[in-house]
Amino acid sequence: MMLPNFFIFLLSYILITFSVLGYGLFFGRLINKKSFTCNLGYSGLVGIFFLILYSYISHFFINHGFIHNSILVITGVFLSAFFIIKNPERKFFFLLLLIFLILFIGLVIFKTHDDFPYYHFPYSYYLTQHPTYIGVGIFNHGFRTPSSIFYLNSIFYLPFIKYYMFLIPSILILGFANLVLISKIIKSFNLTKTDYLSHLCLLSLIFINIFFYRIQEHGTDRSAQILVFILFIDLLIFVSFRPNFKNNISNILIILGIIISLKSFYILYLSFFIPIFFILYKEKKLSLIIETVKRKIFLIFILLLLLVLLVNFLNSGCLIYPVSLTCFDNLGWSIGSSEVVKMNDWYELWSKAGATPNFRVENPEVYIKNFNWFFNWFETYFFNKVSDFLLGLIFLLACIFSIFYSKSKYVSKHNKYIFYIYLFIIILFLEWFYNHPALRYGGYCIIALLIFFPASLALGRFKNSDKNLKIKFFSIITIVFIIFFTRNITRIIDEKKKYNYNPIKNIYFRIDENHFRIDDDFKKLIRNYKNCNFNNNECDLNLRPKLDKFNKTYIFLKND
Repeated sequence: MMLPNFFIFLLSYILITFSVLGYGLFFGRLINKKSFTCNLGYSGLVGIFFLILYSYISHFFINHGFIHNSILVITGVFLSAFFIIKNPERKFFFLLLLIFLILFIGLVIFKTHDDFPYYHFPYSYYLTQHPTYIGVGIFNHGFRTPSSIFYLNSIFYLPFIKYYMFLIPSILILGFANLVLISKIIKSFNLTKTDYLSHLCLLSLIFINIFFYRIQEHGTDRSAQILVFILFIDLLIFVSFRPNFKNNISNILIILGIIISLKSFYILYLSFFIPIFFILYKEKKLSLIIETVKRKIFLIFILLLLLVLLVNFLNSGCLIYPVSLTCFDNLGWSIGSSEVVKMNDWYELWSKAGATPNFRVENPEVYIKNFNWFFNWFETYFFNKVSDFLLGLIFLLACIFSIFYSKSKYVSKHNKYIFYIYLFIIILFLEWFYNHPALRYGGYCIIALLIFFPASLALGRFKNSDKNLKIKFFSIITIVFIIFFTRNITRIIDEKKKYNYNPIKNIYFRIDENHFRIDDDFKKLIRNYKNCNFNNNECDLNLRPKLDKFNKTYIFLKND
């Protein structure tokens, strides 16, 4: 008798989680044993990093099918079991299991985001059925902006569960980010007093679980923004020169590498190395740069960046689509600079509230220039999306300040260099606001950090006894996970009413033929291309327009 798909789904979820952790524990020790032994959250992120790296490389040679993926996942599970048996402090593994069991409710989804059937699922499924094809950006706009989350999806395409784990990377990133933040909070209790970083970790944890509770809306954007919170915290630790700060550079490179691979335009965040370089120069610690360059993790970080650029290039002829300066027009599969410029303007128009599914401004070329867009953006996007978001942040801070407020205060003294990192957040905010002021394009994390950083400095000044602090911190964390759980239960109940969804009988999200249209096109085109003589009438005439495109692309493909 076969188990109901609910239990198969849950078992697959647990095995994948521990498999990723197993790879992280293994490769973390190969990179730098001292950096990752105390925080399972970072180990999980290391596992994600290396699985991204592996999936990019392996897909050049093979598709990510059942047998390949099964071997990969099972190996990771055995690695995880080895480290659990070897590690005497197994309580952290139980904490990981508890967090991921709570987050599991977020993966119980029927209706996915609109982009999921458009290109998230088709791209992920393409990776499971075919090795790398050059020029696939010709067939779908979404294929021009590949994300590492699709490559992670593809390696979790497994027997029985098939493609129904294509949303798990969002949960993995959220879960391991939670572990990182909780571990930092626990570690802070060993200090003489809980400082601003503990409060910043707490605010970040609240934000990512309450504001980003709908996993189906994460896509490639919100997962990257979750990691930006941790990147900012690790940068603050590094420039403060706290104990063992040198090891923090490994964390920074791992997180930054994942962020950029998730969304190529986050390559802008490499600019954080400018204040780091300046600070090390002022402190006469430039030798640390040489030490970092010699580290294995730096070389692996550069390799991942090169792979991200290479995959972008092979898909569209652009290193970063749709930045026209990075595009090459003289290649057989190139999209063409004129179309790239057109698409870049379209993305900018959309982010500046100049276009919706039912509306488009007149003279879009004029609209997006300078600040011609501001008043319309303010009226149609700031109200109600940004304004509601800001009200939510204000309400959150009001609650937290009421809990930690004390008339007695510490005299605050902070390393001046932390404000250099904050300055770059301001610069990134200005770039975001001028070029693509939509919350999904990095706005959530940037705006939140602009508010959370000064708020955490103020919270760190309030005097609370160690016992009270622990009670308050862990009570808030408990409430946060209860809210995450109940909001997802409410969402599931709503889906049950709207779509007659019953996760106990059938837990899987909705799939229809639209999800497979790109793969169907590929298979038809390959078959027709091989059998078609363009000088006679043996071709399927309905496919001729696509065959012309495919003829431009297929000469670069590897035959199946």
